[in-house]
Amino acid sequence: MSAPPLRPAPATTAPAAPERAGRNGAGSSRHGPSPELAAFGAGRGEPYVRLLAGQDMASLSLRGADGSSHRLDAGSWVRPAGEADLTVIDRATGPLLDVGCGPGRMLHAAGARSLPALGIDVMPHAVERARQAGGLALRRSVFERLPLEGRWRSLLLLDGNIGIGGAPALLLRRCAELVAEGGQVLVEVDADADLAVVGHCTLVDDDGRESSPFPWARVGWAAAAALASDAGLVVVEHWDAAGRHFVRAARAARTTAMREARSAIAASASSTAQMTASAMP
Repeated sequence: MSAPPLRPAPATTAPAAPERAGRNGAGSSRHGPSPELAAFGAGRGEPYVRLLAGQDMASLSLRGADGSSHRLDAGSWVRPAGEADLTVIDRATGPLLDVGCGPGRMLHAAGARSLPALGIDVMPHAVERARQAGGLALRRSVFERLPLEGRWRSLLLLDGNIGIGGAPALLLRRCAELVAEGGQVLVEVDADADLAVVGHCTLVDDDGRESSPFPWARVGWAAAAALASDAGLVVVEHWDAAGRHFVRAARAARTTAMREARSAIAASASSTAQMTASAMP
């Protein structure tokens, strides 16, 4: 199954002063998007930083250049893991990598299940809060070099983080590199199955404070399945919980299968050679 074309959202004016990295991992590296990306919710009114700093707010909204708005349950990011979050943890195995860990609620939930877990986030306030809550977290982009590359058993992309950098196809390919053979990527997706849009947007809080524009994407579960397939992942499950939608994509153990096939061929060739030698006068 080939990936659907990602429809560009209407462009906005570029940020006046580009930031180092996009939210939760879209930074400069040998793998990823350009370093000239504004950070999620940063610049101007800094709504995401305000949330991380402890300002009480129920939600944030993604605002497109065309004026469209998509509300985010940002309050849940700074609360303990909820019912829907725990359905993800139920499916996870360790070691677990939480990409865009934010304040660390999923790290805490993993720890409660005795799952070894590491969170990464490019926002220093997020990493600090995650560590204060007892989680193990690094200020790092998903596109930078990471510990245990190719050995993670589970990788999380929650809270819309499949949108990191406005490059979901590239992001899923990177995730496939990070997980072990037979490992899995657990992704929160949009309820609109075929949604696949990329573009620049801003983050706005309830008081109207708005961030600088940054690249982002929104992807539905069916579109995510096609993108995952192109990345070498196979979506094996789609479920919904408390109004949120998720997919579980597994990395096929192709290398192991190829190794076993080569061994079988070599063994067969060896046996043939031995039989031929024994039949010679």
